[in-house]
Amino acid sequence: MRGIPIAFLVSLLLGMRHATDADHIIAVTTIVNRERSAWRSSRIGVMWGLGHTLTIFLIGGAIILFKLAVAPRVGLSMEFCVALMLMVLGVLNLTSHTPIADAAPQLRPFFVGIVHGMAGSAAATLLILPLIDDTRWALVYLCVFGLGTIAGMAMITVAIAAPAVYVGQRLAGLQRGIRFASGAVSLVFGAYLGYRIGFVDGLFTGQTNWKPL
Repeated sequence: MRGIPIAFLVSLLLGMRHATDADHIIAVTTIVNRERSAWRSSRIGVMWGLGHTLTIFLIGGAIILFKLAVAPRVGLSMEFCVALMLMVLGVLNLTSHTPIADAAPQLRPFFVGIVHGMAGSAAATLLILPLIDDTRWALVYLCVFGLGTIAGMAMITVAIAAPAVYVGQRLAGLQRGIRFASGAVSLVFGAYLGYRIGFVDGLFTGQTNWKPL
Protein backbone atom coordinates (compact mmCIF):
# COMPACT_ATOMS: atom_id res chain seq x y z
CA MET A 1 0.00 0.00 0.00
CA ARG A 2 2.92 2.37 0.60
CA GLY A 3 3.66 2.42 -3.09
CA ILE A 4 0.11 3.41 -4.10
CA PRO A 5 0.56 7.22 -3.70
CA ILE A 6 3.74 7.05 -5.77
CA ALA A 7 1.97 4.96 -8.41
CA PHE A 8 -0.84 7.54 -8.58
CA LEU A 9 1.63 10.41 -8.91
CA VAL A 10 3.38 8.54 -11.70
CA SER A 11 0.05 7.87 -13.41
CA LEU A 12 -0.84 11.58 -13.24
CA LEU A 13 2.49 12.55 -14.80
CA LEU A 14 2.22 9.81 -17.42
CA GLY A 15 -1.24 11.10 -18.33
CA MET A 16 0.12 14.61 -18.78
CA ARG A 17 2.97 13.30 -20.90
CA HIS A 18 0.54 11.20 -22.92
CA ALA A 19 -1.24 14.40 -23.92
CA THR A 20 1.92 15.54 -25.72
CA ASP A 21 1.93 12.67 -28.25
CA ALA A 22 2.24 13.98 -31.79
CA ASP A 23 -1.08 12.62 -33.03
CA HIS A 24 -2.90 14.21 -30.08
CA ILE A 25 -1.37 17.63 -30.66
CA ILE A 26 -2.03 17.54 -34.40
CA ALA A 27 -5.67 16.53 -33.90
CA VAL A 28 -6.36 19.25 -31.35
CA THR A 29 -4.54 21.87 -33.43
CA THR A 30 -6.96 21.32 -36.32
CA ILE A 31 -9.82 22.20 -33.97
CA VAL A 32 -8.39 24.86 -31.71
CA ASN A 33 -7.08 27.19 -34.44
CA ARG A 34 -10.60 28.57 -34.95
CA GLU A 35 -10.89 29.87 -31.42
CA ARG A 36 -10.49 33.51 -30.50
CA SER A 37 -9.95 33.13 -26.76
CA ALA A 38 -7.51 31.12 -24.68
CA TRP A 39 -10.32 30.18 -22.26
CA ARG A 40 -12.42 28.52 -24.96
CA SER A 41 -9.28 26.80 -26.22
CA SER A 42 -8.65 25.27 -22.80
CA ARG A 43 -12.23 23.96 -22.80
CA ILE A 44 -11.49 22.19 -26.08
CA GLY A 45 -8.54 20.48 -24.39
CA VAL A 46 -10.71 19.47 -21.45
CA MET A 47 -13.43 18.07 -23.75
CA TRP A 48 -10.79 16.10 -25.67
CA GLY A 49 -9.38 14.78 -22.41
CA LEU A 50 -12.82 13.76 -21.14
CA GLY A 51 -13.53 11.77 -24.30
CA HIS A 52 -10.10 10.18 -24.14
CA THR A 53 -10.53 9.29 -20.46
CA LEU A 54 -13.98 7.81 -21.03
CA THR A 55 -12.68 5.38 -23.65
CA ILE A 56 -9.62 4.44 -21.64
CA PHE A 57 -11.73 3.77 -18.55
CA LEU A 58 -14.28 1.65 -20.44
CA ILE A 59 -11.83 -0.39 -22.52
CA GLY A 60 -9.08 -0.46 -19.91
CA GLY A 61 -11.61 -1.34 -17.23
CA ALA A 62 -12.87 -4.25 -19.32
CA ILE A 63 -9.30 -5.47 -19.79
CA ILE A 64 -8.67 -5.30 -16.03
CA LEU A 65 -11.99 -6.72 -14.85
CA PHE A 66 -12.34 -9.54 -17.35
CA LYS A 67 -8.63 -10.24 -17.91
CA LEU A 68 -9.02 -9.62 -21.60
CA ALA A 69 -6.09 -9.88 -23.98
CA VAL A 70 -6.05 -7.42 -26.86
CA ALA A 71 -5.32 -9.25 -30.09
CA PRO A 72 -2.70 -7.54 -32.27
CA ARG A 73 -5.13 -7.05 -35.15
CA VAL A 74 -7.71 -5.51 -32.83
CA GLY A 75 -5.13 -3.16 -31.36
CA LEU A 76 -3.94 -2.15 -34.81
CA SER A 77 -7.53 -1.58 -35.93
CA MET A 78 -8.13 0.80 -33.02
CA GLU A 79 -4.97 2.71 -33.88
CA PHE A 80 -5.96 2.80 -37.55
CA CYS A 81 -9.16 4.61 -36.50
CA VAL A 82 -6.92 7.40 -35.21
CA ALA A 83 -5.20 7.67 -38.61
CA LEU A 84 -8.58 7.89 -40.37
CA MET A 85 -9.77 10.52 -37.93
CA LEU A 86 -6.66 12.65 -38.50
CA MET A 87 -7.24 12.51 -42.25
CA VAL A 88 -10.89 13.50 -41.83
CA LEU A 89 -9.95 16.45 -39.61
CA GLY A 90 -7.35 17.50 -42.16
CA VAL A 91 -9.84 17.44 -45.02
CA LEU A 92 -12.37 19.40 -42.96
CA ASN A 93 -9.81 22.13 -42.30
CA LEU A 94 -8.66 22.25 -45.91
CA THR A 95 -12.16 22.47 -47.36
CA SER A 96 -13.84 24.63 -44.74
CA HIS A 97 -14.53 28.26 -45.60
CA THR A 98 -16.25 29.05 -42.32
CA PRO A 99 -15.35 32.48 -40.95
CA ILE A 100 -12.83 32.40 -38.14
CA ALA A 101 -15.41 33.94 -35.79
CA ASP A 102 -17.20 30.61 -35.67
CA ALA A 103 -16.11 28.43 -32.77
CA ALA A 104 -15.39 24.77 -33.29
CA PRO A 105 -18.38 22.51 -32.65
CA GLN A 106 -18.33 21.81 -28.93
CA LEU A 107 -18.66 18.05 -29.19
CA ARG A 108 -16.05 17.56 -31.90
CA PRO A 109 -13.05 17.49 -29.51
CA PHE A 110 -14.97 15.10 -27.23
CA PHE A 111 -15.50 12.58 -30.04
CA VAL A 112 -11.93 13.05 -31.26
CA GLY A 113 -10.76 12.24 -27.73
CA ILE A 114 -12.91 9.11 -27.71
CA VAL A 115 -11.23 7.86 -30.89
CA HIS A 116 -7.76 8.62 -29.52
CA GLY A 117 -8.63 6.79 -26.32
CA MET A 118 -9.21 3.64 -28.37
CA ALA A 119 -5.53 3.64 -29.33
CA GLY A 120 -4.27 4.57 -25.85
CA SER A 121 -6.42 2.30 -23.69
CA ALA A 122 -4.38 -0.87 -24.13
CA ALA A 123 -1.08 0.92 -23.51
CA ALA A 124 -2.35 2.67 -20.37
CA THR A 125 -3.74 -0.60 -19.01
CA LEU A 126 -0.62 -2.63 -19.76
CA LEU A 127 1.43 -0.07 -17.83
CA ILE A 128 -0.39 -0.79 -14.59
CA LEU A 129 -1.05 -4.52 -14.75
CA PRO A 130 2.47 -5.44 -13.56
CA LEU A 131 2.35 -2.78 -10.82
CA ILE A 132 -1.10 -3.01 -9.19
CA ASP A 133 -2.77 -6.34 -8.48
CA ASP A 134 -5.88 -4.95 -6.77
CA THR A 135 -8.62 -4.37 -9.37
CA ARG A 136 -10.11 -1.41 -7.52
CA TRP A 137 -6.80 0.44 -7.28
CA ALA A 138 -6.06 -0.34 -10.92
CA LEU A 139 -9.35 1.30 -11.97
CA VAL A 140 -8.58 4.33 -9.82
CA TYR A 141 -5.17 4.47 -11.49
CA LEU A 142 -6.86 4.69 -14.88
CA CYS A 143 -8.96 7.59 -13.64
CA VAL A 144 -5.88 9.42 -12.33
CA PHE A 145 -4.13 8.79 -15.65
CA GLY A 146 -7.15 10.34 -17.35
CA LEU A 147 -7.06 13.39 -15.09
CA GLY A 148 -3.43 13.90 -16.01
CA THR A 149 -4.32 13.69 -19.69
CA ILE A 150 -7.13 16.24 -19.25
CA ALA A 151 -4.85 18.67 -17.42
CA GLY A 152 -2.03 18.20 -19.92
CA MET A 153 -4.26 18.70 -22.94
CA ALA A 154 -5.88 21.81 -21.43
CA MET A 155 -2.44 23.39 -21.02
CA ILE A 156 -1.34 22.31 -24.49
CA THR A 157 -4.41 23.77 -26.21
CA VAL A 158 -3.86 27.12 -24.50
CA ALA A 159 -0.21 27.10 -25.60
CA ILE A 160 -1.22 26.25 -29.18
CA ALA A 161 -4.09 28.73 -29.34
CA ALA A 162 -2.39 31.76 -27.78
CA PRO A 163 -0.30 32.68 -30.87
CA ALA A 164 -3.24 31.95 -33.19
CA VAL A 165 -5.55 34.11 -31.08
CA TYR A 166 -3.03 36.96 -31.11
CA VAL A 167 -2.56 36.71 -34.86
CA GLY A 168 -6.25 36.22 -35.59
CA GLN A 169 -7.14 39.48 -33.93
CA ARG A 170 -4.85 41.30 -36.34
CA LEU A 171 -4.44 39.32 -39.55
CA ALA A 172 -7.45 37.25 -40.62
CA GLY A 173 -5.62 36.03 -43.74
CA LEU A 174 -2.79 34.59 -41.66
CA GLN A 175 -5.34 32.89 -39.44
CA ARG A 176 -6.79 31.15 -42.48
CA GLY A 177 -3.26 30.14 -43.46
CA ILE A 178 -2.72 28.57 -40.05
CA ARG A 179 -5.97 26.62 -40.43
CA PHE A 180 -4.92 25.43 -43.88
CA ALA A 181 -1.44 24.44 -42.66
CA SER A 182 -2.81 22.50 -39.68
CA GLY A 183 -5.22 20.69 -41.99
CA ALA A 184 -2.43 19.76 -44.38
CA VAL A 185 -0.23 18.46 -41.54
CA SER A 186 -3.12 16.44 -40.10
CA LEU A 187 -3.93 14.90 -43.49
CA VAL A 188 -0.31 13.99 -44.27
CA PHE A 189 0.42 12.65 -40.79
CA GLY A 190 -2.81 10.65 -40.81
CA ALA A 191 -1.89 9.13 -44.17
CA TYR A 192 1.60 8.28 -42.90
CA LEU A 193 0.19 6.77 -39.71
CA GLY A 194 -2.34 4.76 -41.71
CA TYR A 195 0.38 3.42 -44.01
CA ARG A 196 2.60 2.49 -41.07
CA ILE A 197 -0.20 0.72 -39.20
CA GLY A 198 -1.60 -0.94 -42.30
CA PHE A 199 1.57 -2.21 -43.95
CA VAL A 200 4.60 -1.79 -41.68
CA ASP A 201 2.81 -3.03 -38.54
CA GLY A 202 0.81 -5.50 -40.59
CA LEU A 203 -2.89 -4.68 -40.20
CA PHE A 204 -3.47 -5.36 -43.91
CA THR A 205 -0.79 -8.01 -44.30
CA GLY A 206 -0.37 -11.50 -42.93
CA GLN A 207 2.28 -10.64 -40.34
CA THR A 208 1.26 -8.30 -37.51
CA ASN A 209 3.80 -6.42 -35.42
CA TRP A 210 1.81 -4.53 -32.82
CA LYS A 211 3.21 -2.70 -29.84
CA PRO A 212 0.71 -0.56 -27.88
CA LEU A 213 1.42 3.15 -28.21
